[in-house]
Amino acid sequence: MRVLFGMFKKMLDSSRNNSLANRLRRKRFRMFRNMLKELPRPVRILDLGGSENFWIQMGLAGISAYEITLVNTEEIRTTAGNIRYVKEDACNFASLGLEFDIIFSNSAIEHIGGSERIKLLASEIISSGRPFFVQTPSYYFPFEPHFLFPFFQYFPERFMIFLLLNFNMGWFSKCNSRAEAIALIRSNRLLKKSELKYCFPGAKLIKERFLGLTKSYIVLGSK
Repeated sequence: MRVLFGMFKKMLDSSRNNSLANRLRRKRFRMFRNMLKELPRPVRILDLGGSENFWIQMGLAGISAYEITLVNTEEIRTTAGNIRYVKEDACNFASLGLEFDIIFSNSAIEHIGGSERIKLLASEIISSGRPFFVQTPSYYFPFEPHFLFPFFQYFPERFMIFLLLNFNMGWFSKCNSRAEAIALIRSNRLLKKSELKYCFPGAKLIKERFLGLTKSYIVLGSK
C-alpha cells in the first residue's frame, strides 16, 4: 500500500516537471494562453492562490510580455523578474488596489474555507470586470487529490477525522488533534458543479476529463 501511494504522489507532484499533474496542467493551460492572445502586452496577470513554481512549469516565468502578481497567504520568495508576491487573503484582493488585465486561479478556491468565503471570492472576481480563468478539482472524481485516498470526500466527517488522526494522508502528516483534522478537512473542500454555477452565474463552465471522468472544472469569464 505504501508503494502504491508513493507512486500516486510522484504522479501528482506538481513540483516535478514530467509528473502526470503537470502534463495535465500544461494541456489545460493552453486554454488560458488562448485568452492571453486577446490582451495587449505586457499582460498583467493576477494569480489568486498561486506559486512561482507553477509559472516556471508553464514557461511564463522570466518572460517580459507577462507581469504576474501572486496573492497568497503563504510566504513565497520569487526569483523571476516578472513575478511579484503580495501576502494577503485572496478574498481581499479587491482592496489591494492592484492593476491587472486578467485573473487566474488554479486549484485554489477549494482551499479558502466554507461556502460563504467561496461565494465572496467568486463575487469579487466577477465584480472586477476582468476576464478570469478559475480551475478547481471536481467533487465527483473518485480519487481525492489532496489526501490521495479513493472516495475520501464521500466519507462521513467522523471517519475522515479518524483517518487524519491515525495516518499520514496524501500531502499531510498525521494530525495531532481533532481540531487540526477538522481545519484540514474544511480547507480542502472539493466543489460540485452546482456550487460553481451558483457562485459564477452566467460564466462558461468546462469539464476537464481524465479516463472518461470529470477530473476538474474550469470557469471562464470574459469582459
